[in-house]
Amino acid sequence: MKLYYKAGACSLSPHIVLREAGLPVELARVDLTAKTLDDGSDYRAVNPKGQVPALALDEGGILTEGPVIVQYVADRVPESGLLPPPGSIERYRVLEWLNFVGTELHKTASPLIRPGTPDAVKETVRQTLAVKLAILNQGLDGKPYLTGERFTVADAYAFVVLRWMPHLGVDMASFANLAAFSERVSARPAVQAALAAEQQG
Repeated sequence: MKLYYKAGACSLSPHIVLREAGLPVELARVDLTAKTLDDGSDYRAVNPKGQVPALALDEGGILTEGPVIVQYVADRVPESGLLPPPGSIERYRVLEWLNFVGTELHKTASPLIRPGTPDAVKETVRQTLAVKLAILNQGLDGKPYLTGERFTVADAYAFVVLRWMPHLGVDMASFANLAAFSERVSARPAVQAALAAEQQG
């Protein structure tokens, strides 16, 4: 498989999950501003959406949308435990957090990433994010990962989005559980390998 990524972007989540699952993957870096690959070709020929991640599948075709890609990867290697079995309430708990991270954290943070967002809007976004981050912080109370003892696809996505927060001017000082979680996840060998491969340590 081939993962189209931008270093540190949300594509880091499926990159981590691929490595946690032990699946071989080729990496293809994308310039999201120019919408080009390293060879100068048009990335939109691969993914018309022009965004990362995109995963070229072994059997042909392209899969897009990070939360979908991580589910696909986890289901390829069910023994990894990255996603509980279909039909189980444990699976829906993981998907519940996966969707919370995507809709309530990732998308809420978008105005802080976009150039030209007015400062007043940015401050409102930061206040909204603080409320959402408090929910995530509470969700980690008394457990190492979002749904308990086992690292899942939801933890990979949460880790990636949390990495952005200091760079976006979001005050993380009051979220002790999130700090401990980020440190715990960053120490995982697969996470270290993904960060090293993306050259951002």
